[in-house]
Amino acid sequence: MSWRATVLTLFPEVFPGVLDASLPGKARKEGLWMLETLDIRSFARDKHASVDDTPYGGGAGMVLRPDVMDDALAGAEASFGPHARRLYLSPRGRLFDQALAKELAGEPSVLFVCGRYEGLDQRVIDARGLEEVSIGDFVLAGGEIAAMAVIEACVRLIPGVLGNEATVDEESFSEGLLEYPHYTRPAEWKGVRVPEVLLSGNHEKIRGWRREQAEEITQKRRPDLYETYVLTKKETKGRVS
Repeated sequence: MSWRATVLTLFPEVFPGVLDASLPGKARKEGLWMLETLDIRSFARDKHASVDDTPYGGGAGMVLRPDVMDDALAGAEASFGPHARRLYLSPRGRLFDQALAKELAGEPSVLFVCGRYEGLDQRVIDARGLEEVSIGDFVLAGGEIAAMAVIEACVRLIPGVLGNEATVDEESFSEGLLEYPHYTRPAEWKGVRVPEVLLSGNHEKIRGWRREQAEEITQKRRPDLYETYVLTKKETKGRVS
């Protein structure tokens, strides 16, 4: 059964975008995953196709109406079913990470709600049980780019997409660490040689070097990740002993 992504957006024309390129695009053509877009504006209730209104309490910007969004979500449910995961891409949401990507890739279908303006009326978020997810501590004009990023991260984890499943296990965040450095031919470039251990053919030493490099890079660049990694190692060691 193919993994399915349904996207609710005011700009369905921007999809599939980058999702139609490289391995994700090839995998979609091969039927490993499916993409469906629904235009929020098609669920508007007046002749002007209005989807937003001014916020109660004042303030700048506009807010997507709960009645329109509820109809849009009901229309999406008719397509993907009432039990699929529903994500609302929002800067105040749970930070998206590799663990969540694996979780979502294991679902049969996921709905992505792309907000615009100042966001959605809170009542429809609560009523429809939308999970708020953020791709980082910054603000975009809408959720479309965020949705594409999350979808691509999930699609890469679908069996058969990358071809070599070992690639997934060695990538950044797979074990709580950033990835080690990579090198290819030529062995010497601009006076800099590839680390000798990588030319040794000793796979045990290579694995050890890569682990050390991953730990060092993570400690320097993402001390938050490294702290969690160290604590997890200690807990695992304690359980084993």
